[in-house]
Amino acid sequence: MTAPIALPTDDALAAHLAGLSAAAPGTLVPRTLISVGLADAYAAIDSPIGPLFVAFNGLGVVAVEQAADGPAFEARHVARYGRPAYRVAALPARLAAAIGRRLGGDRRARIALDLRGRTPFERDVWTKALEIPRGEVRPYGWIAAEIGRPKAVRAVGTALGHNPVPLIVPCHRVVRSDGLIGNYSLGGPANKRTILAAEGLDPDELEELARAGIRYIGSDTTRIYCLPSCHAARRVTDRHRVTFHSTADGERAGYRACRLCRPVAVGAA
Repeated sequence: MTAPIALPTDDALAAHLAGLSAAAPGTLVPRTLISVGLADAYAAIDSPIGPLFVAFNGLGVVAVEQAADGPAFEARHVARYGRPAYRVAALPARLAAAIGRRLGGDRRARIALDLRGRTPFERDVWTKALEIPRGEVRPYGWIAAEIGRPKAVRAVGTALGHNPVPLIVPCHRVVRSDGLIGNYSLGGPANKRTILAAEGLDPDELEELARAGIRYIGSDTTRIYCLPSCHAARRVTDRHRVTFHSTADGERAGYRACRLCRPVAVGAA
């Protein structure tokens, strides 16, 4: 007959289990919270306007901001999002590479964004801004018309001002309806001009055209008119350049709208 197994007492069992336990790593809780979007990590990146802080979690990029230092960024982040931000040495390699490609003009670079709490209208505005090529600009009215809300020009400006991920979503490529550069949520108009210049655009030249009432550039060889920053317009030589104050002027002269920059959207707004 097999001898009965002697079971340990409750006290002995507790002591045995205690000996098997190990302290969890100090990073376990932050890493877990970050992975599910209940906290954020952040790191610094370089940009044409200096260092920027990029916050992210397992759902995507949360914010791109300027700040005096890490503690200042963390305090503002908690106040804005209601969750902590933990500094890390660098962005994950894949995210850093995607951001680098996006800033370099690759609109196909996939970057997940955490836009919880944002309205469908804001998302539509920001998604449309992603279509603007590097080194080009579009007026607020272009965005409004392209998303099917031609009368919502002012609301478009407000949505762009609330863009939490500037540069990644290039709101710096959207200018005022009168053609002037306008304001910028990431440090003001001076930063906007610096970024556009780094992309190969001349903000001063754009504003000179705007002040002269010139909103569109046409070519007398192609009979097509464009927004001034369109790469097709910038290839037109002085000899063949024709200027227009409105889309109606271009149409009356027998020109058709560029299919790339779609200036008719501005006229619709």
